[in-house]
Amino acid sequence: MEQDVLIQISHRIKERRREKNLTIQELADKASVSKGLISQIENSRTIPSLMVLIEIIKGLDVDLNKFFKDISFPSGQALAVIKRKEEYEPFEKESAIGFRYHRIFTQNINPSTVDIVLLELEPNATRPMVQTEAFEYKYIISGQIEYQFNDARYQLNAGDSILFDGRVPHTPVNPSSTSAIILVIYFFESE
Repeated sequence: MEQDVLIQISHRIKERRREKNLTIQELADKASVSKGLISQIENSRTIPSLMVLIEIIKGLDVDLNKFFKDISFPSGQALAVIKRKEEYEPFEKESAIGFRYHRIFTQNINPSTVDIVLLELEPNATRPMVQTEAFEYKYIISGQIEYQFNDARYQLNAGDSILFDGRVPHTPVNPSSTSAIILVIYFFESE
């Protein structure tokens, strides 16, 4: 699965900084930005402006063309983005012992209202295909789900997740004999 371009850039900055044996503060000084900003960029918590990104790459003493080499840009829009549990990326958020962060999804979506719900889906639960005016993110906490779209079906197990445009007709089905629990996050676009 192609990673989001911004995640790839933030990882590349962290990798190059570590290869050059630079501290976050040293890179911040070279790029004339704050240490906090570098940390936020490396952990994909903020998006740098183009000028700041260029200054950071210069601070790393890396040619721009080489920096962006091998970064993959999405070629087409998929119906849904599936991420399997084993694909989650571990990362450090700050200096801490025993904190294990795993990035599940980072996706740029226009400014939105967020609605977070927990869905328990009983075995053999049914409903017709529905549409919502939101992007939908689903994380399977327990159980198994088959996510159905018009012409596509995706099998998801505990720990898997899915992100899709809710305006596409869809419905989940629980094919097992036990209830499934799903964390659901709706991103409603602001007008």
